[in-house]
Amino acid sequence: MKSEETNMKFCDMPYERIDFGKVKEELLGLMKAFEMAESAQEQFEIHKKYYALSDRVSTQVTLASIRHSMDTTDAFYEEEKAYYDEQVPAYSNLSVEYLKLLYHSRFREELEQIIGPVAFKNMELSFRCVNESVIPIMQEENALVTEYEKLLASAKIDWDGEILNLSLLGPYLKHKDPEVRRRAYEKQNAFFMGIADKLDELYDKLVKNRTRQAKELGFESYTELGYLRMQRNSYQREQVENLRRQVKEVFVPFAESLYENRRERLGLDKMYFSDEQVYGKDGNPQPFGTPEEILEAGQKMYGELSKETREFFDFMMENELLDVFGRKTKAVGGYMTYIPDYKSPFIFANFNGTSDDVNVITHECGHAFQGYLASEDPIREHADIGMETAEIHSMSMEFFTEPWYSLFFAGVKAEAYREMHLEDAVLFIPYGCMVDEFQHRVYDDPDMTPKERKAVWKELEKTYKPHLDYGSLQFFAEGGYWQRQHHIYSFPLYYIDYVIAQLCAFEFKNKMQENYEEAWKSYLQLCRLSASDYFENLLRKAGLRSPFEDGCIQEIVDKLKKDITR
Repeated sequence: MKSEETNMKFCDMPYERIDFGKVKEELLGLMKAFEMAESAQEQFEIHKKYYALSDRVSTQVTLASIRHSMDTTDAFYEEEKAYYDEQVPAYSNLSVEYLKLLYHSRFREELEQIIGPVAFKNMELSFRCVNESVIPIMQEENALVTEYEKLLASAKIDWDGEILNLSLLGPYLKHKDPEVRRRAYEKQNAFFMGIADKLDELYDKLVKNRTRQAKELGFESYTELGYLRMQRNSYQREQVENLRRQVKEVFVPFAESLYENRRERLGLDKMYFSDEQVYGKDGNPQPFGTPEEILEAGQKMYGELSKETREFFDFMMENELLDVFGRKTKAVGGYMTYIPDYKSPFIFANFNGTSDDVNVITHECGHAFQGYLASEDPIREHADIGMETAEIHSMSMEFFTEPWYSLFFAGVKAEAYREMHLEDAVLFIPYGCMVDEFQHRVYDDPDMTPKERKAVWKELEKTYKPHLDYGSLQFFAEGGYWQRQHHIYSFPLYYIDYVIAQLCAFEFKNKMQENYEEAWKSYLQLCRLSASDYFENLLRKAGLRSPFEDGCIQEIVDKLKKDITR
């Protein structure tokens, strides 16, 4: 159970701009005290004060970021976001200097016993990621990412007199009437055509900016730096390339057969891109009830799944830690973040009346649930989870909640949603690998022109999605689809983590088929382990195979085929 001091409604959490001058002074004081300490225990007590300082800074930065995404027209929080974009890189650099003292402590061996070896390995990686000289370049990167996100949020699409943003256009892209969805895609295509030059300009600047950071820090390319910033502490590029190779051999043919099934279900002679996201002639199964009722159903589901999930979701609802209802001034997309001072996960989304709303209640809650469990661990470094592990928590929760789909979908639609969700998860794997390979190609050759980048994307589409046909959608047909994938702009090299995690989630699904209770125990074990060990060790402890192992992907596909065709 959470303590009273952390139990606070989101709207009541006070915001105060961080004075980085004072923070610097405080951190320098901790560094001095750390150097003078006479024992490992004394140093760890100072390290706990560092935790408290970091939590305080992170809490205010996160509050400003959430409130900015809740209303992108709020001038106050827009200014606060810009302030942190400017200030945080310098603070991060000073934090690295503190961590260097910890890393090189004369009591290192004893401290490693307390904090764990993974934390020290991650420190080592972080030291190579930043120095004073790249701070101005990182500030510029932050500003470019913010500009991209604002550009997408600025969409004002006229739909029969109603003005929609990209999120609110979503339901029409998946409409059961092929003409409606084609028109919706044409509207989306027109919006992107209108900002195409700006998108090219921003990405060009980002690629060159990140390459400049890498060169400044002594790397050949941004890819090397990107891997370190993603804290890939136990696998390298070669393993990722081997995984993508197996996906091309095993998953692509499997996915193509599912696209063909979908074409037949839709009764189409030819399936265009605008048809791909629709499961059947009646459209996609839609959840019943209002957004408020979907949240209530979520509370019932988590109340029944386990005592841990019940306590977690009650906490989220009581403290208004879910902002999921669509509003025109909200940022697009969805995320889970964490507010350390209140030990509170926070979920942001844009409900739009489609099955995506249920995905939020399952996927983002998987992240939040793990954050909730991890909040009680006194060793903060354990919460510093690699993204490949973090996404296992969310993607696996989508499968663990399958027995409760009938709370959201009427009658046979619950089974249709289960089938669609599983199909979509399979179809995602080639796409996720394509996004990853594209980014590797881009950062290997940062001087490519926008036109050349688009040609690379088109080439990769032929490899990973050979059936693809955009029809008259010019922006996408010319190789621009990747520009609507905000991770490519905002979180470079992140996307493969979704693939790795989805493969692990498939393993949990296969385990569920054999013994649900045991699978859930394994999942809880993985959540509680947090980042206390290296990725592949975490998997082993939870009874999973590593997707990097030769043959693991083939085994997953063989089992999935049985489930999909049963």
